[in-house]
Amino acid sequence: MMSKFARGLAIALLLAAASVAAQDPAPSYKVVDGYKVDAFTMTGFRTWRAGACDRCHGANQEGLVGPSLVNSLKTLTKDEFVKTVRDGRQEKGMISFASNETVMANIDALYAYLKGRSDGAITRARVEPMAGAGS
Repeated sequence: MMSKFARGLAIALLLAAASVAAQDPAPSYKVVDGYKVDAFTMTGFRTWRAGACDRCHGANQEGLVGPSLVNSLKTLTKDEFVKTVRDGRQEKGMISFASNETVMANIDALYAYLKGRSDGAITRARVEPMAGAGS
């Protein structure tokens, strides 16, 4: 039989885990062989290129004048990512992409691509469509 304290602790831990999961759901990227991705993630890569994000964050997302996104997305939630891209961080030199229709229309795919890079599932910056993923 579990003590009231242990039961309360177990419930608190379950609620905390559910809260974290609700804040940042599992990323929706799919990757094979480290660089072949599904159509959704491929859209994210193309959005990365169209937004010219590499000018500040580097071709490999490891940082230049802007921070490494490979590192940043280890702690940044999806909501924080969206807010940063949408609103920018003027004090740090990050421009707002709120008026960039391509970036804003594909923000979820962009996040999926960058999260895959940060998680280490996508092992190289330049990806290709996986078989059957469309082009």
